[in-house]
Amino acid sequence: MKYFIVAGEASGDLHASNLMKGIKNNDPDADFCFFGGDLMAEQGGTLLKHYRDMAFMGFLEVLLNLRTIKANMELCKQSIIHFRPDVVILVDYPGFNLRIAKFAKLSGFKVFYYIAPKVWAWKESRVEKLKSFVDKLFVIFPFEIDYFRGKGIDPVYEGNPSIDAIANKLPNPISLSDFCEKNGLPQKPIIALVAGSRKQEIRYNLPVMLNVTKRFPEYQFVIAGAPSLDYSVYQPYISGTGVSVVFGQTYQLLSCSTLAFVTSGTATLEAALLNVPQVVCYRGNFFSMLIAWMVIKVKYVSLVNLNMGFEVVRELKQYDLTPDSLYTEAIKLLPGNPERDRQLELYGQLKEKLGKMGASERVGKRIVDLIKSS
Repeated sequence: MKYFIVAGEASGDLHASNLMKGIKNNDPDADFCFFGGDLMAEQGGTLLKHYRDMAFMGFLEVLLNLRTIKANMELCKQSIIHFRPDVVILVDYPGFNLRIAKFAKLSGFKVFYYIAPKVWAWKESRVEKLKSFVDKLFVIFPFEIDYFRGKGIDPVYEGNPSIDAIANKLPNPISLSDFCEKNGLPQKPIIALVAGSRKQEIRYNLPVMLNVTKRFPEYQFVIAGAPSLDYSVYQPYISGTGVSVVFGQTYQLLSCSTLAFVTSGTATLEAALLNVPQVVCYRGNFFSMLIAWMVIKVKYVSLVNLNMGFEVVRELKQYDLTPDSLYTEAIKLLPGNPERDRQLELYGQLKEKLGKMGASERVGKRIVDLIKSS
C-alpha cells in the first residue's frame, strides 16, 4: 500500500521513521512518499522536502516566512494528488498539517494523525478540525485519552514512541569514559546542554546556559547538536568557552550526563526516560512569548510535568531564566542532594504511566489493519 507522510521537524522525523519501520513489518510492500528528514529517508521511499526548510517557530518567525510556508503547502498538496496514497499520515506539526488534513480529506483521501496537536494547551478550536478532517487520531500521552473522548473523538493510544526511539538508538549503555574517548572530550563529568533544534531556540536559550559554565569548574559542558543544524550555528556562542558540541548522539550524551539543561520539548521527556535530572529552560522572542502567555491554558511547558500533573522538574521560563536562577536550580540536582533523588524517583512513576516498549510497532500494525479493513 502507499503511504504519504508529513513530518515538519526533527522529533517528527524521528518518530515517523520508527512508525515507518512498524508499517513495513506489517506491510512489506509499503511504498512511502514524504516530507521529513534523514531518518525517514533511511527507511526508503521518496523524500520530497526536508524539514530543515519547514521548521519555523513562533508567531513572528512564521509571519516572516509565509511565502516559503505557502510554497511548501502547495508542493505537499500537489504531491498527494500525484502520489494517490492509500492514507495520508500527518505527524505533529499542526499549523501545517491541519491544513493538509483538510485538503486531503476533501480530496477523498483517508487521513490519520499521529502525535496529536497539543490542543489541550492552546488553540482548542483545532479540535473541530480534527473531528472533521481526520479519520483516526493516534495520541502519545495517557492523559490525552480522556481529553479527546470528552471532545467526541475516540483516539488510539499504544504507548509513547520516545521509549522505542531511545531503545533503538541506544540498545546498550555507554560509559562516560567511552563516550569521552570517542568524542575527544576530557575525562570529566558532563552537564548536557540541550538548547533546542531551531536557530531561534538556540539564540534565546543557549547564551543563558553558557553563562553558568564557569561556576561548575569540575564539570565539562557539552551541547547536543541539533541534526538540522551545523557547527557554524553554535560557533559564535561557544568561541573561547571550552564548550563542545556533539552531533547525532543526544541519547548517548544524556545517558552519560550528571544533569542537563533542557529547552522545553520532547527532550524533556527523553531526559527523564534516560534518568537524567534536569532544569527546563525556555526563552523566546518577546512578542511570540507575550502572545503565548495570553493563549496557553496549561500550567506547565515540560512534558514531564504535564504527564505527572505536578512539578517534577523545575521550569525557568522567559524572565525567570537567568544565570543566577539556573545555577541555583542546577546545584540542587548534583549527586548527594535530595532534590536529585526526588526527581529520579518520580521519573520511575512517569515511566509506569507511559507504558511499555513497542508503541511504534503497535501503531504501525493498527494503521495497516485499518486500511485493509476499509
